[in-house]
Amino acid sequence: MKSTGIVRKVDELGRIVIPVGLRKKFNIQDNVDLVEIFNDGDMIIIKKYEPSCMFCHEENDLISYKEHKICKSCLEEINKAL
Repeated sequence: MKSTGIVRKVDELGRIVIPVGLRKKFNIQDNVDLVEIFNDGDMIIIKKYEPSCMFCHEENDLISYKEHKICKSCLEEINKAL
């Protein structure tokens, strides 16, 4: 993992600011994109959210159904099973 050398304070509401340079590098648009927060041991990982199929995690050809994402391939498999 590469260090950026950037240090930020956490405010009283638990927020931190992601520097504009990093937002540009990862194409994170203000008030548009979502980020996911993970932990790995003692590390906190922030990743730009990319919707994916709830079954196979494919990110292309997604269909929304009741707030869930399903890829066309998994949808075809479900239809065959019915």
